[in-house]
Amino acid sequence: MDESLQEFFDSRGVQMRIDREAGILRGVKILGLQSRNNRLYLPEALTQAAPLYEGAKVNVNHPKGRPQGPRDYQDRMGVIRGVQQRPAEGLFADFHFNPRHVLAEQLLWDAEHAPENVGFSHNVEARTARRGDQVVVEAITRVVSVDLVADPATTRGLFEAATSAAADWAGLTVESLRRYRPDLVDALAAAQQEEVARLRDEAGRLRAVEAVQQKRAAMGRLLREFELPGPETGHPEEKLIVSDIFVESLLEAADEAAMRKLVEERSRLIRALRRNGPAGGGSKPTSRDQSLVYGGEPLDTKRFVEAITGSKPSALDVKRFVEAIT
Repeated sequence: MDESLQEFFDSRGVQMRIDREAGILRGVKILGLQSRNNRLYLPEALTQAAPLYEGAKVNVNHPKGRPQGPRDYQDRMGVIRGVQQRPAEGLFADFHFNPRHVLAEQLLWDAEHAPENVGFSHNVEARTARRGDQVVVEAITRVVSVDLVADPATTRGLFEAATSAAADWAGLTVESLRRYRPDLVDALAAAQQEEVARLRDEAGRLRAVEAVQQKRAAMGRLLREFELPGPETGHPEEKLIVSDIFVESLLEAADEAAMRKLVEERSRLIRALRRNGPAGGGSKPTSRDQSLVYGGEPLDTKRFVEAITGSKPSALDVKRFVEAIT
């Protein structure tokens, strides 16, 4: 559908640049992607329309009759030149005006001191389509003029400071953000992926810590069940029975059943040593539990201590072990 459009666009984030002697206001915004009338301008429509705005006449106020109607000579104030498209922002240009126009000083004063008092509004013919509740401008077919208007109402004036460059949040949608600022969407997605990865790593770490705690709890229960000292014991004699190597083997066990098997085996060895005596001689073994062998040879106390600690024990270590089990 083709229709005539008259609406305002503000110069968001543009620093005020005024060339008094040349009669130029530089970097004014003449067309944006989203109007305050909830019209959406497609980026390709701006790209195609940029040449149409080059040399567009600037008049004071919109025509009082039909949009394409003739204009009075005194309404003509200048021309648009140097049109440039800025991605995700719109079309910007320089306004070349007659410095001797009757309103020139008023325009300059407002531009320097009260830019909210004046603004630009384009007067164009465009092809539009309705998508849901929104009117989408698919193409601008003719630029009639870019008019200078007072009391712009839906715009904030010729220029806006960077601090006033906030988007029209009420009209912001995920689709418009994806269309016009894919870089922001990608940045948000990357940040989200990093956060998800961090949370997964943290969850994995917590699960590992919890698994170790559960194994330690099971180890404590089993050691108490078989009347063996706990790994936290401070007695050197008892530490020989529940050595660091033994504790490590329990924590590395596949499950509680495997852990039980290791504790039960250690308990049988201790009971057998107590029955056979410190030197491994004593009475003859009366059961399989008391048949302790190491490499095919009878296992005496010294060699047993070496087997469970992983190192050659001193005479003092053997003595302490004997005292702990007898």
